[in-house]
Amino acid sequence: MQWMALDTWIVVVGALCAMSCALLGNYLVLRRMSMMGDAISHAVLPGLAAAYLLTGSRDSVTMFAGAAVVGVLTALLVQGLYRLGRLEEGAAMGVVFTSLFALGLILLRQAADHVDLDPGCVLYGAVELSPLDTIRLWGWDVPRAAIVNGATLACNALFVLLFYKELRLSSFDPALATALGINAQVMHYLLMTLVAATAVAAFESVGSILVIAMLIVPPATAYLLTRRLGVMIGLSLVLAALSALLGHLSAITVPGWFGFSDTSTAAMMAVAAGAIFSVACFAKSCYAWGRRGIERMSFSLRSVGEDVLAALYRRREAGDEAPVSAGALRAALARPGWTALALWDLARRRAVTRLPGGYALTPAGLRQAEELVRSHRLWETFLVNIAGQSPADAHGSAMRVEHVIDAAMQSELARQTGFPELDPHAKPIPRGSSSGGEP
Repeated sequence: MQWMALDTWIVVVGALCAMSCALLGNYLVLRRMSMMGDAISHAVLPGLAAAYLLTGSRDSVTMFAGAAVVGVLTALLVQGLYRLGRLEEGAAMGVVFTSLFALGLILLRQAADHVDLDPGCVLYGAVELSPLDTIRLWGWDVPRAAIVNGATLACNALFVLLFYKELRLSSFDPALATALGINAQVMHYLLMTLVAATAVAAFESVGSILVIAMLIVPPATAYLLTRRLGVMIGLSLVLAALSALLGHLSAITVPGWFGFSDTSTAAMMAVAAGAIFSVACFAKSCYAWGRRGIERMSFSLRSVGEDVLAALYRRREAGDEAPVSAGALRAALARPGWTALALWDLARRRAVTRLPGGYALTPAGLRQAEELVRSHRLWETFLVNIAGQSPADAHGSAMRVEHVIDAAMQSELARQTGFPELDPHAKPIPRGSSSGGEP
């Protein structure tokens, strides 16, 4: 692979295009309107064709105006069908954008018969050819597509910076935004207008069919990785630029692996964005599974450790203060692997001490054991006296629930059971640290 200046400009154009789309796409994702970007990117086609047929001009201002009008019209029609026609929002988008897209294809074909307007370029993009159409700027030959997409990115960034608070409030809670004096409807249609203009600017780079990938996939990937809006926006911009770079690299290298000469760079940029999303989704799933596994292991270790403390406390309560061997504890708890690990953890935390004959409670371990046994016996008392269960059934439940009862719940159990001194098995209930206000 030989990297040339043209390749650099292709990546720059693709990155500017992807970043300008991703910047607004964050708010489409947050508003749960991802399909609106798809609808607008397809529905602006009749605006482009109608603008040319009415004016006979292909200049940027005319095209932007036609696209903006149809983009706002798309949003109005979707909202109208949703509110007045009581049609589900997704169905409303489908009706509007497919109808306008079909109309756009007809008008585009009609316009293409009279001018060198390539429908394929509008639909699929031609980012590979963008470095050939240059403008002299400060002594440099800069691709026109880079200037257009760069200006679009700057315009979108200025819009987000100026209306960051308004966009955030209207995206998360339109009713609150309206109550605070922010016109959520105006912000909505401003956003839709910019999405339409951004889609037009992106046509030359990625085409209308692929612009939805740049509008949604990088923001959706960022949304998987963070829940902070500022970080999400910044991360989506980085991922969009990375998609452009990886997409072009893949376009000039991957086809050769399978015996093909080349492929569409714009399409590979969208594929790269999807691949990054897949990696992020897989990584997040692995992180969630790993975190849940660690939490379960931690809870199991803590539960077995507390069972060890309770077993040592009950022996001490019965008058047997001799150290208990690890083998006896493993046999009593029937969880040999966890018991050995729990004993190591308790010794590390100085809750138990190892003596020649086995293990014994330390003062700190004794306090923990008292709290645990107190929770156990208060719960048994509650189930027997208040819920009407038998003592045998209550004991099995208390063996599980004792590990999740906190001080506040202890106090409430003691209050509801009348601050008992004995449990249903006539065993004393330890006072514990949460019994300071009890009679």
